[in-house]
Amino acid sequence: MLSRALTSRIEQALGLFPVVVVTGSRQTGKSTLVREAEPFAGRPYVTLDTALNREIAVAEPGTFLGNHPGVVTIDEVQRVPELLLSIKERVDAERVNGRFLLTGSANLLLLHTVSESLAGRARYLTLWPMTRREQLGLARCGIWSELLERPAADWPTLIAEQTVPAEAWQTLASRGGYPAPALLNPTQAADPDRAELFAGYAQTYLERDLRDLAAVDSLVDFQRLMRAVCLRLGAIVNQADIARDTGIPRTTVQRYLNLLEVSYQLVRLEPYSVNRSKRLVKSPKVYWSDTGLALHLSGAQPTGAHLENIVCTDLLAWRELDTARPSILFWRTAAGDEVDFLIERNGKLLAIEVKATTNPGYNDSKGLRLFLEEYGTDALGGLLLHGGEETFWISERVLATPWWKVI
Repeated sequence: MLSRALTSRIEQALGLFPVVVVTGSRQTGKSTLVREAEPFAGRPYVTLDTALNREIAVAEPGTFLGNHPGVVTIDEVQRVPELLLSIKERVDAERVNGRFLLTGSANLLLLHTVSESLAGRARYLTLWPMTRREQLGLARCGIWSELLERPAADWPTLIAEQTVPAEAWQTLASRGGYPAPALLNPTQAADPDRAELFAGYAQTYLERDLRDLAAVDSLVDFQRLMRAVCLRLGAIVNQADIARDTGIPRTTVQRYLNLLEVSYQLVRLEPYSVNRSKRLVKSPKVYWSDTGLALHLSGAQPTGAHLENIVCTDLLAWRELDTARPSILFWRTAAGDEVDFLIERNGKLLAIEVKATTNPGYNDSKGLRLFLEEYGTDALGGLLLHGGEETFWISERVLATPWWKVI
């Protein structure tokens, strides 16, 4: 079992809150983490995937919790959302930190069936698919914290100190971060067994997980929408375009997109909205939680948008570890100038542009230079992550460096 970066955050949260809820898409490794990771392995464990447990939890939630009087880990709690009210009652009566460790394959805070959020009693954490460094056995995300904590002048030294191996981003995009397919022949971009795993994942998601969340009129339409989204990674969400291209009514498109977000398949990245002298785009961009699954669903070959997606999910996984809870955003003007990602933490900004090219040029840094000019000393500097091997200053405040040195 490879260690996960989120383990220490879960352990810390159990010492501070009566309830810790670990959410994320199916097959990110939540069950394995809460059952087998050393800090949690000794806790009693029960899963609501079992029909009998689910029946008791629905009919007699008090009895179900009474069967587990001490600390307990309850897996797949989204299958019985009514249980959360009984958990709240137990927590208020007992006031014991670390009493409940819950997992769920849906964002409980966005589920319309969940009326109890456990506000003030629970810490919510998200387990994203495995980062590249987790797959390498390093139990961490990219070096975002180090970049934020050091002046830009020190970035070349910091990056030179990284000993992680280079690899083709197309290979990483193809295997994704779900543990089972990612760790199966990891050096091969195309693998028939991995394709079979993705096919099984998609089928289970459509036939079971969606049924738990909401009624879907047509699974065929839903599949068509997923493919359309996976062909638009890194693009601004335009529901009218998706509706036109798929033949699905716009209201249904909106509902299906919300279901994808609730189940941690779709990632909506919000724009940076501080307006100084330029009109800014205010609609979100879309990414997928796992590039391997996105490629399987779209039937496409890896493109630069998939390298962007890799950076995006690494940033999201890192955000879960940072107590400052930084914002991950993007910047785009109405004129089309853009920066792929912004980290906003404690009033400071780090701008990131991603280019798949192995030979980035000065024009590739245009968006970064415009952003740094616009926001001045609020921004630490800009990073141009590229597919080559060299680290160099491409302009006064923009450092170009290989993507694999950072994540």
